[in-house]
Amino acid sequence: MASATKIEVKDVTKTYQTGDVLFQALAGVSFSIAEGEFVAIMGPSGSGKSTLMHILGCLDTPSTGTYALDGRSVGALSDDELADIRREKIGFVFQSFNLLPRTTVMRNVMLPLVYAGVPADERATRAVIALKASGFDESHFEHKSNQLSGGQIQRVAIARALVNDPTMILADEPTGNLDTKTGEIVLGTFQKLNREHGRTVILITHEADVARHAERIIHVKDGLIQDDSRSHTRREITHV
Repeated sequence: MASATKIEVKDVTKTYQTGDVLFQALAGVSFSIAEGEFVAIMGPSGSGKSTLMHILGCLDTPSTGTYALDGRSVGALSDDELADIRREKIGFVFQSFNLLPRTTVMRNVMLPLVYAGVPADERATRAVIALKASGFDESHFEHKSNQLSGGQIQRVAIARALVNDPTMILADEPTGNLDTKTGEIVLGTFQKLNREHGRTVILITHEADVARHAERIIHVKDGLIQDDSRSHTRREITHV
């Protein structure tokens, strides 16, 4: 049975204006992503991949064209409606981690649930589930974030992205601050979340070695899609 369409992007452009100067970051891109796919969006600095990431994450809207998430067009939604989609459907993982320093792992992961008004006992239960899904060692749950290694911190960030049970993980250069070995572990965690938990994973990167951990790679350059193909040399990690 064919998977449902998770993302549908049609002729999307994005133009920014600074004074009298116009800059077109996206010049008309179209693609779809199925539920449960692991896709890398790859391109050099200035290619438009970050702009595309912001649109896919409902952090911005297209200038023209349409973007539908789970069959719902998001271009005309209000800021509050976009915030609801981000909270309910999308888990974000960033290069900079964005954890609260000198705060425990559990409290960092529970923070989105506090904002969502989830009761305290349920917050703890859901945080433990998310941390275990991210592969984080249970013996470190009460450690403070400034006592962790870079790889441990990124796993906490992944758990925080999972705690609201999103259907899609959007990871922006998630290994940018990690050494190669640690980065492989983190990328293996994304593969496990995709393979064993059915999460749709979208990985934004400028590195070919990182992109080939995905099943499919969309190459972006000068605001256009240059190539969209299956990853024939995929780096599969089975132990994380």
